[in-house]
Amino acid sequence: MELVGRKLADLVPPEYAELVGENIRRRLAGEPAAERYEIDMVGLQGQVCRLEIASTPVAYDHGKALLITGVEIIPTQTQQQLRLGGEAAAEPQLLALRSLAEAIIATDKEGRITFLNPAAEQLTGSAASATQGKLLEEIVSLVDETDRRLLSDPVHQALTSGAPVNLSRRALLLSRANGHERSIELSASPIRNSSQELIGAVVLLHDVTELRGLARQMSYQATHDALTGLVNRREFERRLEEAIDSGHRGDGQHVLCYLDLDRFKLVNDTGGHVAGDSMLREVAKLLRDAVRDSDTVGRLGGDEFGTLLIGCPLDKARQIADDLTRSVGEYRFVWKDKIFNIGVSVGLVEISRESGTLEELLAAADTACYVAKKQGSGKVAVYSARDEALARHTGEIQWLQRLQGALRENRFQLYHQVIVPTHGDDGGPALEVLVRLLDESGHELHPAEFMRAAERYRLMGLVDRWVVQQTFTAIASGAMPVPARRSVAINVSGQTLDDSQFLEFVVECFDSSGVAPAQVCFEISENAVVANLDHARRFVGVLHGMGCQFTLDDFGSGMGSFSNLKNLPLDYLKIDGSFMRNLARDTVNQAMVGAMIKLARTLNFKVIAEQVEDGSAVEAARRMGVDYLQGYAIGRPQPLQLAA
Repeated sequence: MELVGRKLADLVPPEYAELVGENIRRRLAGEPAAERYEIDMVGLQGQVCRLEIASTPVAYDHGKALLITGVEIIPTQTQQQLRLGGEAAAEPQLLALRSLAEAIIATDKEGRITFLNPAAEQLTGSAASATQGKLLEEIVSLVDETDRRLLSDPVHQALTSGAPVNLSRRALLLSRANGHERSIELSASPIRNSSQELIGAVVLLHDVTELRGLARQMSYQATHDALTGLVNRREFERRLEEAIDSGHRGDGQHVLCYLDLDRFKLVNDTGGHVAGDSMLREVAKLLRDAVRDSDTVGRLGGDEFGTLLIGCPLDKARQIADDLTRSVGEYRFVWKDKIFNIGVSVGLVEISRESGTLEELLAAADTACYVAKKQGSGKVAVYSARDEALARHTGEIQWLQRLQGALRENRFQLYHQVIVPTHGDDGGPALEVLVRLLDESGHELHPAEFMRAAERYRLMGLVDRWVVQQTFTAIASGAMPVPARRSVAINVSGQTLDDSQFLEFVVECFDSSGVAPAQVCFEISENAVVANLDHARRFVGVLHGMGCQFTLDDFGSGMGSFSNLKNLPLDYLKIDGSFMRNLARDTVNQAMVGAMIKLARTLNFKVIAEQVEDGSAVEAARRMGVDYLQGYAIGRPQPLQLAA
């Protein structure tokens, strides 16, 4: 764990730091860079060794990563020790070769084996005495890992060409002695005597089975949903892009299906997220079983799924969708002493030469699903621009293009609303950052007009990134002054919380802006935490450890599990604004707010009341023990003027 968080370039000798750092940067950026290079390293006991560094790009955690390996290079004298044809190696030299951890095989100029060290014996499954005079291909087979195609004999290649041969990718060694398989990296080099006559070859083998297994595991984790085992949204969209390209070329008929579970919230609210997760796993298996092996099923969101039917006419897709809704409708989920029946609504859209972009296809399929849901549980709808029900929903579709345009043209506007303590200056958030959208004519639009569409078309991550970046810029420039011991509250949506790359983005913003973590308080809603618990724990844990504060927003509006919330390092509970309406006279709201304040005190959280609209609510909240107030009675949202 001493290495976690450190840069690889910091771990190598100073003279190699720039080389290593620049190579990593270029490899991650997809720029031309060496896949392999050599450096000298100093071991823990002070010994100097020569390493060959190799880097392989892998997909990991929704982003790019490098799997970097370092292999000690067998010194030049090793080849000298292995020279044949009358120049027999001395006993001390052979002892040195036998003690090396790397597998070494030597042959004569005919390619027949003359030497195996113990590491090679273990790797090949053959004793040195049993291999003398045999060809390498008689004791092992070398095949390509992906298609099991037989690879050319590297010893024969090295002896024929007189040049080194490397098998560094996808090579698999099959032992003829015991049938074991190992992933390897192999190099074969010709050996010459002092007269430069070719006298044999030396083969160096490195067992990389565990490393390649790790690379496969990382790739799987990056493309699959951890809960259900289905492909995740990122991988689903990649495959959808391929299907769109195929459709544009006229290579076949494909259909995109968008599926939304019915009555899933009842399971979550009744049994908690553990029950919901268990049901999602079972539903995922139902969906996989309902489609063909050539089709793709992916989890696109909480209870939203997608299927990509490849080489499938629309009428066949409709039949598959009907079978799928029937299977889910007949399914019963049993949790403890309760039995739940759910359903699924399905929207279909054909992928053809006339199909638009990925975003437009997803929007169309989602819209068809919306229409199916309005018709009742277990219904299927096919997208048609002429459909009257879809036409009524067109307003939301148009928001997709409007939001994308606003992001491109920087037409969002930051607002802020003050938050005041009820008992003097006691630290905590001083204001909350809000966002408005300027339409194409420059008119200001309230979040209620565009947030629903941003969530439906999964653009909240981009909006939240814009808000964070602009807020940090405002704090750093002084445009948004932050009083001492106070902070600025920034909302993070549930969609963004589910994006594992957002945490890295926030950390980079802190690094580049110079804003102190203590100046920022992130607000995450109760429902978002419960729906994305693992990501929430990581996001809150890392940033709280850096010094950020956290507020649990909209508290009381959902059915969150207190057993989960109490284990998060939160600082504040913000009571949902619906409980503050008519607080001075509504005894039910008073009882609810009182219970929330009592819970907050037990968890050692301070309490913020939002949507405090009049003086009577201010007095009632203060009297009940609320620590901070926010609302029109305190101050209306004000635009923040940023430098152009």
